[in-house]
Amino acid sequence: MFFKRFLLFSVLIIQGLSIQAQDAWTDKTRVLPDLLRQVPVGLYIQHSPNPNYPELNDTGTNEEWRYVWKHSTTVCSPNQDLKIVKTGSFIWYDETGWKENVNYNKKDFQKKFDCKKGLLEKGSCYTFEKNYRWGSNLYGGDALWYVLAEDAEGKVYKGMALLETESELLNN
Repeated sequence: MFFKRFLLFSVLIIQGLSIQAQDAWTDKTRVLPDLLRQVPVGLYIQHSPNPNYPELNDTGTNEEWRYVWKHSTTVCSPNQDLKIVKTGSFIWYDETGWKENVNYNKKDFQKKFDCKKGLLEKGSCYTFEKNYRWGSNLYGGDALWYVLAEDAEGKVYKGMALLETESELLNN
């Protein structure tokens, strides 16, 4: 009896998660996930290197993963001071399209991007130096990173940049 209930519960949870994953991108006639649509652009984001190729993991960290895609992500506010609302990424690695991936709040952003108080100052840039992807298998895909930030009046702006992660090992 316990096993049947456990099995039923597990199936329902898995189905719910797969449905929830597609909630991020409901309008398949548009390229952007729902969260990023109709938000004005006010930030600049860049990944480096891009495209990004995997290496064998010899970093001494995350030893359970065989491969690492090493890159950094930089965000700048060219026109005004903006307060971080949230940042994250969506990933696309198969025909089903965008899925939510990373989700950072203001405190996470402050730490990862070395941005005191979560305030993007006009004309300044902030970099997540070790924005690495780890994996046991070689597979390519795309990551759409975004940052949402608001001005003093509460108007929200976005910045976004696509990171191409490839599956071929180079120079190994």
